[in-house]
Amino acid sequence: MGAIDMSTLATDAPQSDLRIQVLARFRRKKAFAFAVPALLFLYLSYVFFAFDVPGLTQRARMDNAVILLSDAISYKTHVTRDNRRGTTAVSIEGSRRATYEESAIPDWVERDGDRTVIDLGSGHRVTYDGPVVSYELPGYGVIRMEVGESIALSLPQNEVPDFINASDNRVVVTTPAGRVTVTRSRSDTFRYAYGWEMFFFDLASPFSGRGPLENLGLALYGERLDPALPNAAAMLRDFWCNSIWQHNEVAWAIFETALMAFLGTFGAAFIALPLAFFAAQNFAPSRMIRFAVRRVFDFVRGVDALIFTIILTRAFGPGPMTGALAILITDSGSFGKLFSEALENVDKKPIEGVQSTGANAVQRYRFGVIPQIMPVLLSQVLYFLESNTRSATVIGAIVGGGIGLMLTQAIQTTSDWEKVTYYILLVVLMVIAMDAFSGWLRRKLIKGDATGH
Repeated sequence: MGAIDMSTLATDAPQSDLRIQVLARFRRKKAFAFAVPALLFLYLSYVFFAFDVPGLTQRARMDNAVILLSDAISYKTHVTRDNRRGTTAVSIEGSRRATYEESAIPDWVERDGDRTVIDLGSGHRVTYDGPVVSYELPGYGVIRMEVGESIALSLPQNEVPDFINASDNRVVVTTPAGRVTVTRSRSDTFRYAYGWEMFFFDLASPFSGRGPLENLGLALYGERLDPALPNAAAMLRDFWCNSIWQHNEVAWAIFETALMAFLGTFGAAFIALPLAFFAAQNFAPSRMIRFAVRRVFDFVRGVDALIFTIILTRAFGPGPMTGALAILITDSGSFGKLFSEALENVDKKPIEGVQSTGANAVQRYRFGVIPQIMPVLLSQVLYFLESNTRSATVIGAIVGGGIGLMLTQAIQTTSDWEKVTYYILLVVLMVIAMDAFSGWLRRKLIKGDATGH
């Protein structure tokens, strides 16, 4: 047998160990690649049953969602009969401020004494004849409801169909043409139409009910409908003072919301900037001061602005300034953390250059530190301004100010969903405008270019 080459064994041994290590690492990565999806699947399975997703699916009422979406782009005209007094009124969304005068009732409502005939279109007709309400439904027959000690329902067929919800005290008939609700106190017929009725002019305006071309002609060359003002100025006044859509109050609410975000954001920045020097490792006078200031930042940043809103509302009462203070307190902690981290990364050479001129501490910070961190500061402040514009809407609903309050009130009425849509669109437009403004300001102050080119 030949002699064993010991140098060859010495070379092969490390290669064998390396191969074993590489294979072991591949096995670990392969196991990890399978473990992560498996854990994610187990977690999602737990969420599926813990949050009762099957029960949520069964309880879902998609028909209510469809009604809500349709209400966002349409309005209802109510033909209401007071069954106790025997009076009938026609109004938009059931509002007293939007009740038609007798001479201006729509032509699809015919009144003859105590008898009222409502044409819902496509052959659907509802008739109020004293205490009796009848609905002529094409393809089904006449549904008759008589108001007395209870609601007596008479149907062409013995079985109650799905589109009728009936009890002794209430009967609701819902069809694509409209809805009829009859109780002992009142009878209501709802006629749906697309659009936002009276968005420009309410019923008190002489321009209400006229077509766009007719109003345009009045604005340009028509005779004055108001002797004190030209028609164009009167149109602008009636639009701005619209008692239904309240454009003047909505504009003020939007201004309050933007003001809350502006005061809260920039107030927090002014407070956080000097405190950030005490929280930065390279500027803090001592470690104890740095620790204390950082914990204060953690506390005010860790408590949500809504919590501070509730506390401040109890202390100072409701109002836009309370909302601005809540944003200011919360953002002071966030800005303090961000600003202190920016200060810890400054270059010492510009500071030393300013110091060599004999500048004091304040001058060193002003000319050696602030120019370095200013782009970061402005970028963060403007980003928070955009975010707080949205937050101010929610905070305004709590403190009773801004567009948030009007949005909450419109949601609580559960009838004016077109106003809810209007307010949401205004909030989105306000955020877009704030984003464009902050982008322009960022380019102007940081890059020195107002055009962005």
